[in-house]
Amino acid sequence: MSGAVKVFKFGGASVRDAAAVRNLASIVQHYSNDNLVVVISAMGKTTNALELVADACFRRDDALSQHLDAVVAYHRVIVADLFGDEDDAVRAEVDLLFDELVKLTQQSCGQPFDMMYDQIVPFGELISTTIISCYLNQENIPNRWLDARQLVFTDDNWRNAHVIWDTTRAAINHAVTLSSGDTDRGCLFITQGFIGREPSGFMTTLGREGSDFTAAVLAWSLEATDVTIWKDVPGLLNADPKHFPDTVKLDQISYEEAIELSYYGATIIHPKTIKPLQNRKIPLYVRSFLNPSAPGSVIGDFMESRPDVPSFIFKSDQVLISIAPRDFSFIAENNLQIIFGVFSTEGVRINLMQNSAISFSVCVDGDARRIPRVISQLNASFKVRYNEGLQLITIRRYTQGVIDHVVAGRTILVEQRSRLTAQLVVM
Repeated sequence: MSGAVKVFKFGGASVRDAAAVRNLASIVQHYSNDNLVVVISAMGKTTNALELVADACFRRDDALSQHLDAVVAYHRVIVADLFGDEDDAVRAEVDLLFDELVKLTQQSCGQPFDMMYDQIVPFGELISTTIISCYLNQENIPNRWLDARQLVFTDDNWRNAHVIWDTTRAAINHAVTLSSGDTDRGCLFITQGFIGREPSGFMTTLGREGSDFTAAVLAWSLEATDVTIWKDVPGLLNADPKHFPDTVKLDQISYEEAIELSYYGATIIHPKTIKPLQNRKIPLYVRSFLNPSAPGSVIGDFMESRPDVPSFIFKSDQVLISIAPRDFSFIAENNLQIIFGVFSTEGVRINLMQNSAISFSVCVDGDARRIPRVISQLNASFKVRYNEGLQLITIRRYTQGVIDHVVAGRTILVEQRSRLTAQLVVM
């Protein structure tokens, strides 16, 4: 690949229906003179719907066909709206994907759940990009559809696969070839977020909301000029509008600050996204697909670029697990080795940890499959207590007044503070 290229990423909300797809086309058309690689997520809440399919398949639930029918019906409405009477060819192409999905649900029922998940859920991205690529061609916006399974190579760490960087970079640069004809129009490529392929040929996924990371992988591989994530908010905000009505837009922040925010769970950026961009000094823009002419926010190589206002991150459905030796002995290194080994084996990320002389507590995301296994294994060696349905609140650049306001009327189970960050587990 030679020549400057931009990378765009559109999430599920930005392609949730026919009107949203038309809006995407308008945005892409505005950049028709640029070389663009566009990463697209599954439409709307399709990932959630396909997770129900995977769950029903794993449990051999009679509701499987009902969940599949809902996914098919949702996409057919969008296809009919976008293509009208001309939808036969597109519908046939999408139906091939549905047929493949149905066949996979029949073949995958004996697989471990996480592996089976990775064979089923990525169909949301394959279907959405097929529909959108066809629509752009219909609107005289020529593009090439690229299969992310031929671009992003990973290990077989199901549902949170690790990228094999050198192989991936070579594959991406081979696929993204820019024409050198006498035309002012740039090249446009459409591909899927979230998806990779492991050495045996099975699909993998890069973690929930992993399409941001896909965009960063592409940008790093292509040495892109910039990445833009198109969202339903005006840019980076200091809090989720669902929790705070009076949010503040952060015009620019440094890579380091963005890594901190994403590490603690800021939903606007996938945690793995920043590092490959930082390595190549590629700026990341967050802009609104509802107001595409607005400047949004930028994450870049800014020295000491810290917001002047506190930032708030709320993680719900948290589980606080407290672990203690059965003989009231101290929590020592050998105990911690066993404890961390259990969480690592089960693939459960620890969001917060705190230890005392005879106990060790961790806060983790709720997971109906993994957490019971973790607790069962820990119970074999320790006394274990746990609380479910909690919330983890992280405040960057906190003050006591800010903490008091946020937790007013709530019970604090765990509290930690450093120079810049306060974390509280609350009921």
